[in-house]
Amino acid sequence: MNLLIAAANGQIAKIVENRILTEPGFKDVRLTLFLRNADRLADLKGNPRVTLIEGSLDDATELTTAMAGQDMVFVAVVDHTPANSWTKNVIAAMQQQCVKRVLFTNILGLYNEVPGEFGAWNLQMVRAGLPAAIHSDELLASSGLDYTTLRLPWLNDHDEIKYTVTHRNDQYEGVSGSRQSVADYVLQLVKDPTRDVKDSVGMADADTQGWIALSTNKGER
Repeated sequence: MNLLIAAANGQIAKIVENRILTEPGFKDVRLTLFLRNADRLADLKGNPRVTLIEGSLDDATELTTAMAGQDMVFVAVVDHTPANSWTKNVIAAMQQQCVKRVLFTNILGLYNEVPGEFGAWNLQMVRAGLPAAIHSDELLASSGLDYTTLRLPWLNDHDEIKYTVTHRNDQYEGVSGSRQSVADYVLQLVKDPTRDVKDSVGMADADTQGWIALSTNKGER
């Protein structure tokens, strides 16, 4: 499999990259890492399974070039651009290069699916970026691509991998989750690209429900 990771220097992206390059179950996965400054991942430059491409999601031409020959795309950043240029550029590049499978990072709260007092607080916190986040998901849903929107919880740096997966019409379970957990879910989709196709998925530690859990876990976006 050829996997393109856009925004490849992000914390979750780097966990995904490390596991793919070190775990035997991913030995047939080849990575194309797309980021603004390729020097940030210079330690991977000599790896025969890694291609580093310097570029921006703002540049449709650079993205289309990077997209050539890919089997799957993981966009490891939320599109908060005013006109959703990042999502539009990804979709256009994929369509031009005949790539179908995409995992696209987003936020929780797109469908008012987060319950209770925490849901109201979360809405206040994400309100400024919510229209763009919602539209990114809508663009993917109407693109004809085999997409999965990844609605991330408030994130922590715990090493534990523990999460419950919810789907588009489900109530969100939990408020916080580790970056390791999000990376693990992404890797499950790399292992099985047919899983959760044309769906919007939430993942969080279901035990972190409500305000107390969030403050304890020091969640952050």
